[in-house]
Amino acid sequence: MHGLEDDIAIIQMVLQGRQAAYATLVTRYQAYVFTIAMRHVNNRELAEELAQDVFVKAYRSLASFKGTSKFTTWLYTIAHNTCLSHLRKKEDATFFPGDEKMHGWAEDAGGGEHPAGRLEQKAQQQLLSGAIQHLPPADAEIITLFYQGEQSVEEISGIVGITTGNVKVRLLRARQKLKEILETRYSKEVVR
Repeated sequence: MHGLEDDIAIIQMVLQGRQAAYATLVTRYQAYVFTIAMRHVNNRELAEELAQDVFVKAYRSLASFKGTSKFTTWLYTIAHNTCLSHLRKKEDATFFPGDEKMHGWAEDAGGGEHPAGRLEQKAQQQLLSGAIQHLPPADAEIITLFYQGEQSVEEISGIVGITTGNVKVRLLRARQKLKEILETRYSKEVVR
């Protein structure tokens, strides 16, 4: 993820009339928002549509971002609420992820890294993403926020509306479940 100062600088440019700078934020966080949407709706096309809605809502509300927390925390809240609103409207929607492959768990590291290293990293990310799909939705949300979203325990507490102590307990249990899933379902792929 990127630094708070960098995001704030881009937001300030957008608020000063340089709307094209917003594309930087969209590019930077599109995989993150898409992943959040997929965790809620488990439908690629719908997740893409919801992600677009999230970025439109975030753009319209950009002036309300105070900079007291990470931009990703603020963006996650918009994404989470957008998905929940959609699910409330759809009686047949489900929170349970299925077998569809997750795309965009994390983007390529890029830079000067050797291509073989990037491929190995991408394979590990896909393996982890597949394992996370087998977690209950609440556990998948906590793991996604903490590791992919790089949110602190306090930030997660504010996002999901539970105490920091409960976040720590849920995070510990989610890690244990994830470890079990990796060991049982993906034992051949997991490097020990």
